[in-house]
Amino acid sequence: MGLTSGTLLVGIVLGTVVMFALSVWLWPRLARSGWNWMLGRAGLIVFVQVLLFASVALAANRSFLIYNSWADLAGTKRQPTAAPGGAAVQVLGRQAPEVPGGSNPRSGGVVEKVVVHGERSRTAAQAYVYLPPEYFQKGAAERRKFPAAIVLTGYPGAAENLVKGLRYPKTAWTQVKQKKMQPMILVMMRPTIATANTQCIDVPGGPQSEAFFGTDVTKAISSFYRVGSSPRNWGIVGDSTGGYCALKMALQHPETYAAGVGLSADYKPEIDKDSGDLFHGNKNEEKRSDLLWHLDHRPQGASSFLVTTSLQGESNYKATQQFIKKVKSPARVSSITLDRGGHNFNTWRREIPPSLRWLSGRLVAE
Repeated sequence: MGLTSGTLLVGIVLGTVVMFALSVWLWPRLARSGWNWMLGRAGLIVFVQVLLFASVALAANRSFLIYNSWADLAGTKRQPTAAPGGAAVQVLGRQAPEVPGGSNPRSGGVVEKVVVHGERSRTAAQAYVYLPPEYFQKGAAERRKFPAAIVLTGYPGAAENLVKGLRYPKTAWTQVKQKKMQPMILVMMRPTIATANTQCIDVPGGPQSEAFFGTDVTKAISSFYRVGSSPRNWGIVGDSTGGYCALKMALQHPETYAAGVGLSADYKPEIDKDSGDLFHGNKNEEKRSDLLWHLDHRPQGASSFLVTTSLQGESNYKATQQFIKKVKSPARVSSITLDRGGHNFNTWRREIPPSLRWLSGRLVAE
């Protein structure tokens, strides 16, 4: 039974209710002196608490899709292998976006589950690719090349968050219908190519995440879908750790991305048990990965940035203001500052529509 299964959640909740009722019924019978009766009472309390915690954890995970499977939770999820025959992209399946007329690609578009193979990084990762309805139009539109954006989750997080929880395809579809943005292809992914939180950094002797997101993904997608291959055709957006990656890629790879959006972004990598040792003593790379240091000490390309924060509820407000002050021409920066907001889906759902509009205005179709 899957970790996000509704049946599992209902079963655990019902089990919690039954055990609580059973504990109330048994408690008078266990209210006797002696260590064995004391252990019985303690056992009931612990069992009910464990079931209650499991119910809350499963409900939260089902809502926010932090972990998509038992293997993902245990950190044993196998990374996808390269596509057969050396193909850059392997399509694993298709699904209809949750929009009006979604069953018809010409009115709702399509979301494809794919494996993207990285030539330079020599690795592969899963993604969800949203193709807008305009992609399937006949006539001159069949030769049109679309702008595209990489969309990254936080860590830990599943790419399904971006489809279901944050509703990127539905938001993009709605914005286009309202003529507020141009049709774009969205490539939705986790911000790592390993089980560890690599944070878009090339780990010495380990996963080459910067190479993958800085070069490989756009090259692979452009070779498989009708997407332009120049920087002006590509943007990148992410939340939390994914926001750090988005800003890092746009800042350090202007030859790939014209624009980057960081929603509640970090500005330097977080080194902890989830990341492991990312630099292996390479102090130069460690400093370079601090985006505020990079803005002060390295040339800035002609990239555009959008950063978001909140006056109350976000811990990155001060760092965001520093980032804004440090961006210099030819780079440009815009910002969204909410009065109140937290590091959560509710905040990002408010910021995604204007972020997509902003991104759309800085990318071009071919």
